[in-house]
Amino acid sequence: MTRRAFLGGTIGGAALCLSGTAATALVQVAELRGSIDATDLGLYPNASSDQSALFQDAVNRAAEKGRALFLPAGTYPVSNLNFPSGTLIVGIPGRTRLIYQGGGGLLATAKGVNNVGLNGITFDGANRSIGDQTDGLLHFIGVRQLTMQNCEVTGSSRTGLLMDRCSGRVTDCHVSGAAEAGIVSNEADGLALTGNVVTDCANGGIWVHRWSEGEDGTLVSGNRVERIGAKHGGTGQWGNGINVFRAHGVVISGNRIADCAFSAIRSNTGSNVQITGNSCLRSGEVAIYSEFAFQGAVISDNLIDGATTGVSIANFMQGGRLAVCSGNLIRNLTEVGPYPPEVAGFGIGIAAEADTTITGNVIEGAPRFGMLLGWGPYMRNLIASQNMLRDCGQGIAVTVVEGAGSAVISNNIVQGSRTGGINGYRWLDKATGELNGSTDWPNLTISGNQVAA
Repeated sequence: MTRRAFLGGTIGGAALCLSGTAATALVQVAELRGSIDATDLGLYPNASSDQSALFQDAVNRAAEKGRALFLPAGTYPVSNLNFPSGTLIVGIPGRTRLIYQGGGGLLATAKGVNNVGLNGITFDGANRSIGDQTDGLLHFIGVRQLTMQNCEVTGSSRTGLLMDRCSGRVTDCHVSGAAEAGIVSNEADGLALTGNVVTDCANGGIWVHRWSEGEDGTLVSGNRVERIGAKHGGTGQWGNGINVFRAHGVVISGNRIADCAFSAIRSNTGSNVQITGNSCLRSGEVAIYSEFAFQGAVISDNLIDGATTGVSIANFMQGGRLAVCSGNLIRNLTEVGPYPPEVAGFGIGIAAEADTTITGNVIEGAPRFGMLLGWGPYMRNLIASQNMLRDCGQGIAVTVVEGAGSAVISNNIVQGSRTGGINGYRWLDKATGELNGSTDWPNLTISGNQVAA
């Protein structure tokens, strides 16, 4: 066996046994075998002048030869790079830096190509102006099998990483300081966003959007999203950690999301969305939203600490329906939001309207309602069972407005509610006494609940 064959087998076998940083390092070593050193093509780090032409030539030559391009540590002043099919660029994480030179363009792009790989590179926008033809410091369009791993994107005057109609994966990357959103995907076709850190972006963290409703299937898992602002203001269009819009079949799992101006996770018209096992801390508005014309949402096993509302499953009037909300822990809510309260206001543990089961949740410290079931006539087929609600303003509020559909409220524990245990409401006005055990409302079945002071 040759030394090269032995090393190849050793690296490949070791990579299968490791995960995280160690596996990334071994994969990177494997990518360097047979690579072309950029200095051999006349591209040197730390040059004082713009290196765009030299850089582009080096990328093209490496891709033509079917080999990786290795970039030694240092800075590379460049702009308007274009990655062809088969591009594979490998740098030294944290030390190989491409610095955007401005001039009304962008740092790098690829369009209608296959198999673009970027590993261990920092893309620094230096907060310089990006041209009107794009919203991203990096903009990939119609790229099949885009792979970004262990990269950093920082200092974009617009969005950090923008992907239109792309497949592939972005993993173990750090995106920070974007003046708009950190990572934006439009019309994805088999994309995974995993293990990334997105911080200190002015308008959004991770966006999974479509221009028209359709199956998307993006996986958003294991990311850390923190300190997301809403510089454009509004009532929820901006300022969300993870935002889904018109994209169906998206899985959002195991993320840690903290200190967002609005929602930790907001799904608008996203059918068959799964929102599971996330940690949502100190959200400025509703922590987890499934809203507008969605059909199908699973919201389970999330931890929510600090928000104006824990979970909202809303907009039956516009077709929002069909959900499971189970096993969530919700606490430390507030009635103070980022704009004057509208509709039902703030300070609610879980709100739901249609074709939804709400089971096995624990809610503590919801100052207005522990649970709000329905809104005016907009209620159909709700089950609220085996939940624990403690130290809330009103325990469970259920609509009794004419035209409301059916609800079953059973086997819940409601303790320490200050203004009532289980009561009927007409919009925001209490319309009944305690409903536990019996009711004059034929559409409501209420039994087996434990209500205590």
